[in-house]
Amino acid sequence: MSASEILPLYQRHAAAWAQARAEGAQHHEAHWLAPFLGLVPTGGRVLDLGCGTGAPIAQRLVAAGLRVTGVDGAPAMVNLFRTNLPGEEAILADMRSLDLGRKFEGLIAWDSFFHLDHAAQAAMFGIFANHTAPGAPLMFTSGPEHGIAMGAFQGEPLFHASLSPEAYRQALETHGFRLVAHKSEDQQAGGRTVWLAQMT
Repeated sequence: MSASEILPLYQRHAAAWAQARAEGAQHHEAHWLAPFLGLVPTGGRVLDLGCGTGAPIAQRLVAAGLRVTGVDGAPAMVNLFRTNLPGEEAILADMRSLDLGRKFEGLIAWDSFFHLDHAAQAAMFGIFANHTAPGAPLMFTSGPEHGIAMGAFQGEPLFHASLSPEAYRQALETHGFRLVAHKSEDQQAGGRTVWLAQMT
């Protein structure tokens, strides 16, 4: 299993993923959405990279009075996003080559960016910067240290990778982001390592 097989996997199992997300006992992003939302101006537009079905993250952003542009590379996920959030923009695209020609008041890549391989993750920071307005927050999840970790979904292997914390810090600084908060293996976020930064 490699990063190149992630989008086909989510395409095959979009319905199962939607059900699993809906039935989850906890929504681990909730602990981090509050500080993220505190950095987005009222009525701002958030770019949700790897948006999946839009539930629950994009739905929570919309409930907070924001507009959302969801981007996902799996057509089935984009279709479910459009069903769940018919008033919001949904774009079928691979985040690794994204170039929308506009900037957003917030950017989030929760449980999506970490499916990319090391080289693609490093390259994403230029894409993040190109789509982030001055003062806008960027939030993403990663692993706690450099390496590759294999998970599983619907009996299939699920690829994850991570750069080192030092590499993420350097990439953020190089591309004009100020680190706001970071926690490795945050138990309130289900053991995820979370980064919250802000474009200067």
